[in-house]
Amino acid sequence: MALKHLVGQKILNEVIRSGSSADGNHGTQWRIMIVDKLSLRMVSACTKMHEISAEGVTLVEDIKKKREPLPSIEAIYLITPSDESIRLLMRDFENLSKPMYKAAHVFFTEAIPDELFDILRKGSVVKFMKSCKELSIAFIPYEAQVFTLDLPMNFQCAYSPARASGRRDNMERIAEQIATLCVTLGEYPSIRYRSEWYGNFELAEIVQQKLDAYKKDEPTMGEGPEKARSQLLILDRGFDCVSPLLHELTLQAMAYDLLPIVNDVYKYVPSQHAAGKEVLLDENDELWVELRHQHIAVVSKKVPQYLKQFTESKRMMGNDMQSVKDLSQMIKKMPQFQKQLSKYSTHLHLAEDCMNSYQSYVKKLYQVEQDLATGIDADGEKITDLMRNIVPILLDPDVSNLDKVRIIALYVMIKNGIPEENLRTLVRHAQIEEDEKDIIKNLTHLGINVITEVSVTRKSSARYGNWRNNKPQTAVKNVPRLIVFVVGGCSYSEIRCAYEVTEAAQNWEVYIGSSHILTPETFMQDLGSLNKE
Repeated sequence: MALKHLVGQKILNEVIRSGSSADGNHGTQWRIMIVDKLSLRMVSACTKMHEISAEGVTLVEDIKKKREPLPSIEAIYLITPSDESIRLLMRDFENLSKPMYKAAHVFFTEAIPDELFDILRKGSVVKFMKSCKELSIAFIPYEAQVFTLDLPMNFQCAYSPARASGRRDNMERIAEQIATLCVTLGEYPSIRYRSEWYGNFELAEIVQQKLDAYKKDEPTMGEGPEKARSQLLILDRGFDCVSPLLHELTLQAMAYDLLPIVNDVYKYVPSQHAAGKEVLLDENDELWVELRHQHIAVVSKKVPQYLKQFTESKRMMGNDMQSVKDLSQMIKKMPQFQKQLSKYSTHLHLAEDCMNSYQSYVKKLYQVEQDLATGIDADGEKITDLMRNIVPILLDPDVSNLDKVRIIALYVMIKNGIPEENLRTLVRHAQIEEDEKDIIKNLTHLGINVITEVSVTRKSSARYGNWRNNKPQTAVKNVPRLIVFVVGGCSYSEIRCAYEVTEAAQNWEVYIGSSHILTPETFMQDLGSLNKE
């Protein structure tokens, strides 16, 4: 089941509809909803405002911001059980004669720590609380099979030597969030982890403790008639640092790498002299869902084909369109079909922007990257001198410094480390800054060999730990799930793989998530920050 739908239904049924008739009155009771950063992103991702409004919620407000008192209206609080959110909740009701709201229905995204619960129950807010519940949804569904923990600083917490003292607390936090994902999916998985990084074992151990506690409260969790045992696979970012740096030619990964897409919003100008448009790239757009993991060449052919089929089905005149300009003219002439035509316009522009970037700049980088990654050229011949292939890119003044860093980092990883003198030579050719050089050198914090006296062949590791032995399954009747968690960010290419494996292996359903989603640029930013306090 799609994560967004699952969490959306939980918010509607267990939060918004819960207690709506607590005082016995019939009809709609108008209430407001108070959220914090994590829960706001959760609500925004999984519900629509009209769904919330239909249940009597007239307003959604941030608990951190200044709000107008509404003492005649009850409030629904959906918040994380953090020091700050609980303090702000208590402040709303500290004045018994002038409370912020008539009453409070309090829902925590996860289990509230005992010490915070003790603080809460001693406050005056308890006199106004009509309900208090722990939900176990401390994660954000990003797509149908993708989740994030909204913790971009997790990369630094996990891998920066300067933050080693806070690593255990960070592990506790993300373990609780992972456990709530498993609870939401109704899974009690076996846990596996890559053993080359000790943090994976540590996280697996804490997650197991959290899951055991939830299992104690709900003994049927993860069980069912002939249900196969699901798996949770914990990986550190060092398991693959090549994929997040490669230029991709599938639509989603390519667009998020090459275009200035922020918070999933794609901006474009439909036609000359027209106002700019902003479009949210999400799963409410069926065409986006279909195309996002396809090769850009396929997308560039499919969208015009779909548009032609649509115009023919509507018997539109002059449907032989050759460009986005022709489509813009049609939208003006056919306002009754504006919504459908605008959707095609968005994807035509998106594909065109990606192709323009590829043809003008990325093509030469992509070819060199593929040579590095495979060790053979386009003709299938083995490349004997990889450095000779990358030097022209490093000397090219039209190539940005960050793209040069990508090339050098890929070369270093493919060679499993290079002598210090070779790295200095590459950096000198590229003319990159010292802080950009740090991006490459900081790969060592992820277990990557960067500097070596003798270049050696990199060996693939198959060492994986198993926290709990799994009983052999004789048959798979109910589809088990593979939940993959990457410590420190996952890339769009890895997200695509989760969907591809699910489609290819009909007897498995794959979910993937991390602290945050990586683009090549944000991955390099994360690496560059590792040697900073």
